[in-house]
Amino acid sequence: MQRGDSWILSLAILAFPGSIGAAPNFTCVCVGPYCIGGTCVGVACFASAVWDSNGGSTTSKGCHNTNQLEQCNSHIEGVMAVKCCYSQQCNMDLDVKDGPPISDPSASNLPLVILLPLVILLLFGLLIGLFTWKLRQRNRKRLLSQLSHMGDADLLKASIVGDSTLGDLLDDNCTTGSGSGLPFLVQRTVARQITLVECVGKGRYGEVWRGTWQGESVAVKIFSSRDEQSWFRETEIYNTVLLRHENILGFIASDMTSRNSSTQLWLITHYHESGSLYDYLQRTSVDVEGSLRLALSIVYGLVHLHVEIFGTQGKPAIAHRDLKSRNILVKGNKQCCIADLGLAVMHSQNGDCLDIGNNPRVGTKRYMAPEVLDETIRTDSFESYKQTDIWAYGLVLWEITRRTVINGMVEEYRPPFFDVVPSDPSFEDMKKVVCTDQQRPVIPNTYYSDSTLSALAKTMKECWYSSPSARLTALRIKKTLNKLNSSAAIPKQEEC
Repeated sequence: MQRGDSWILSLAILAFPGSIGAAPNFTCVCVGPYCIGGTCVGVACFASAVWDSNGGSTTSKGCHNTNQLEQCNSHIEGVMAVKCCYSQQCNMDLDVKDGPPISDPSASNLPLVILLPLVILLLFGLLIGLFTWKLRQRNRKRLLSQLSHMGDADLLKASIVGDSTLGDLLDDNCTTGSGSGLPFLVQRTVARQITLVECVGKGRYGEVWRGTWQGESVAVKIFSSRDEQSWFRETEIYNTVLLRHENILGFIASDMTSRNSSTQLWLITHYHESGSLYDYLQRTSVDVEGSLRLALSIVYGLVHLHVEIFGTQGKPAIAHRDLKSRNILVKGNKQCCIADLGLAVMHSQNGDCLDIGNNPRVGTKRYMAPEVLDETIRTDSFESYKQTDIWAYGLVLWEITRRTVINGMVEEYRPPFFDVVPSDPSFEDMKKVVCTDQQRPVIPNTYYSDSTLSALAKTMKECWYSSPSARLTALRIKKTLNKLNSSAAIPKQEEC
């Protein structure tokens, strides 16, 4: 059998008037060995041509039923072709030897009707994503350009910087309670004059070094290449937000520098010899007054972050998103300052703009709030992010009070949930303890023998409600602890 014979047989069967199908609509011309009477009835009329190996062709005409309409689109160049039409005896003069097949317009348009809206939605989504990416890239390039492109005018500024101290520079360019870091060109000059002295810390982000500039100690946080987004986010926030506050780590400069044939990302800040609160509590116990002082200073910084300040000297509201004892530093006056803004979220009421950044990193599992662990947090609500900070603040407060001397006794330092999860807990470990089992850190009964510790214990519990909206706000905690501070006759801290 030649290659065209099987198609002739198939088309003959399709043309047979007894085919099973839908109710007939059209009378069609029937030409072929199986046709009787020269006509047939079907939902469509067809004409077909089948070419043999010698180039000759055999033409057939007949009817299609509903379950045969897919044959209307059959077309193989030089082998066979089928055309369909949809009116009385329309296949009488239908020529199939030239051109592609004809199909039912309504049938051919059906996929288009379904697919077109999906394609439009996809394109719309891609355009929004592209616009957002372009906007972030433009901001990033602007920031990097300011950091990396210096002109001759900087030489004059550098000579001025060379005769200054950090205190002079910060006093000249910033005012109390406002101001970011130094101007970019000064940042670049300062960064290039820093000498790294010793590595004082390492983490997933990279390393922290103590450096010197003009004989003064500074902290240099060197980000790993995989954490570029955190460096960019901190640089962005410090340079676009008026953020200076005694309980926020003081920012000096940010720079991209080449060391050992590789690019390093530097964030230069004030240096605090005592290190992080985590390190401090490992080696130091505190009295009741000291624990309240630490707690107050942290919440002062948190209030300054959370509150939006309006006006030309203002700032958007900021949620930290990774508050923990390792990200809080202890200053020489035994107050704290909040550090590491690489995951921070900004919000401005003007236009209700929520800026969550572009950092794929997540917070620390041990300090994650229940709504983060069970993935019910409202990621489109800035209040939700502030409420996760409050949960974490309650845990930090527990760490401080655990190291508080009570009746001459003090516990060893332990991280939150040390007794119920591994040293490096997984997401599922924390979810089971916090969400499923509803566990919270244990508060010893001995706290209730002291009025200050009893009030701090109450504050902790009110930070740990499962319902985020039921938790205290940073401002409410500040007012409560200030009142406690006054009643305890502790000299009140000066606020910015």
